[in-house]
Amino acid sequence: TNSLLLFLMHRVCVLWVCDGATFGPLCEGNPFNSVRGSDRWGSGHYGASRGGRLHKGLDVKCQDGSAVYAPFDVTLHGKLTVYTDRNKEAINEGINLKGQGLCFKLFYVRPTRTSGSVRKGERIGTMLPMQSVYPGITSHVHVQMCDQSDPTPYF
Repeated sequence: TNSLLLFLMHRVCVLWVCDGATFGPLCEGNPFNSVRGSDRWGSGHYGASRGGRLHKGLDVKCQDGSAVYAPFDVTLHGKLTVYTDRNKEAINEGINLKGQGLCFKLFYVRPTRTSGSVRKGERIGTMLPMQSVYPGITSHVHVQMCDQSDPTPYF
């Protein structure tokens, strides 16, 4: 019964947090934040298999070169490096953000700036050329929570 109680308490907390934070449109041309399905490179949902590991984010469809927007009022907390592999240098950028009580990262985005406050819907960057590194993949912005929890409830 203790584990059931903890499970129910966790669900209530998740629902409560969800009520306060919902991601607005992230990418030009994808007003409803459609998520990447399956392609030859894998699947875009949280927890999808990545060989010997699990996908720790959610992939929101975004065409290469598209504008990327703040999903709600956020503060920018610096640029991030996605990979250590020099073969992936073309998409090796992202940004750390906080807002609505959430801490999250956006991968494959060249930020327009890396600090300060941004209002919902303002441009925060440009989608990098994913097709040049992963030909045939559904191009996407990878959304990852700082604590690596599932971002899906916020969409």
